[in-house]
Amino acid sequence: MSASNQFHTAAASPWTSEDAWIGSRRPILEAHALPAAVYANQDFYDLESERVFGTSWVCIGVADEMRPEGQVMVRDIAGLSIIVTMDTQGGLRGFANSCRHRGTRLIESDCTIGRTIRCPYHRWGYDRDGNLISTPQFADAGVDGFDPADFGLHPVRVEQWECLLFATLDHDAPSVDEWFGDLGRRLSGYRLESWRTHDSTMLDIRANWKLITENFQEYYHLPWIHPELAKVSRVVDHYRYQGYGMYCGQTTTPITNDERGDWAAMPPAEGLDHSDMASGRFIALFPNVMLSVLPNHVFVIRLEPLGPGITREHCTWLLPPGSEDVTDEDFAVTHDFWIHVNGEDVGIVERNQRGLGTGGYTPGRLSPRFEEPLHRFHNMLADRMTGLSRIPDGDPSDDLPLYGTGVNPLPWRDTHGRPTREVAAHERHA
Repeated sequence: MSASNQFHTAAASPWTSEDAWIGSRRPILEAHALPAAVYANQDFYDLESERVFGTSWVCIGVADEMRPEGQVMVRDIAGLSIIVTMDTQGGLRGFANSCRHRGTRLIESDCTIGRTIRCPYHRWGYDRDGNLISTPQFADAGVDGFDPADFGLHPVRVEQWECLLFATLDHDAPSVDEWFGDLGRRLSGYRLESWRTHDSTMLDIRANWKLITENFQEYYHLPWIHPELAKVSRVVDHYRYQGYGMYCGQTTTPITNDERGDWAAMPPAEGLDHSDMASGRFIALFPNVMLSVLPNHVFVIRLEPLGPGITREHCTWLLPPGSEDVTDEDFAVTHDFWIHVNGEDVGIVERNQRGLGTGGYTPGRLSPRFEEPLHRFHNMLADRMTGLSRIPDGDPSDDLPLYGTGVNPLPWRDTHGRPTREVAAHERHA
């Protein structure tokens, strides 16, 4: 089940060689964008499924989707169907979605079950720890040397990180906390594990998943594609927000509500410090999450690639504890604002996909100020495609200027008041 055993197409692909990533490996001041084939080629998409999604911590949903008790989540990762549920002790468990008898898919879609996962074909049954507990009429028919303990469901690693659930097919991958490095500490003031889903929706976009997350990561397009968003998330107020870890981040500090109050319609979470209270954190979790954290809500977009040119977006709004009495009218202000902004993004990334797919494109240069997160993302992608398992270092500090962005007026600091460079140095030598 280890992802390393799945690389059956790697030997024949140029994309597993460093030569294919020369433009991305250059320093940001010299770096190029990715070639069209990375977004439009079926062979690349198939290899990427194995090398990126087959080895990474892939987001599979929001944590409170596992309620009520007995809830089962069904997801596909790198061509493998998995089921996720809670075991008898309340811990997360993941399994390959295939009966150990003759391989029948156990569960087709999200549902609620009792204590037993039952195969619909010959009624073999498994408990929520994955143990085989029932084989109707099987042993009575005469089978030599059969031990049910040898035929439990194949396990898949699943873990919760903040308000999200992740799974990996790689048994050798680091923990999900290590995967995201210092990001959990950066977001610790929000206490996101206690936030709850308020609404959700889903849509299909005719664009490669990477175009969608790249669009989220850069703010070069903001004035022209999002003129209304630019009033509350101004270009001049954008700063880097990324330490070591598998993520690309930026922050808007401060969020401006002078022009319109879409992000101030609901009360903020309790206990936020000055930086979190005044800022919007916009973080792309590698590979498939776009996380927008505001003082009073979180907007999560989980990307599910369906093909080289089509991606399913799963959108979820979460509210902090104490928001149970938020009115539909107040929530609608924020909800409708995001729907409008996301619609603007959908239109431009679909147009981007059409341009890449019709030929004639050669990679252009990246803007160091506006597109530095893309350079970081492209190198994470290159690492996975070439078989490098490393977690990137981050910016030296949030309170230093980078590529013309100026100095963040409210830089992130840990609970001891230390800036990012001191925290990173302390943790690297711990």
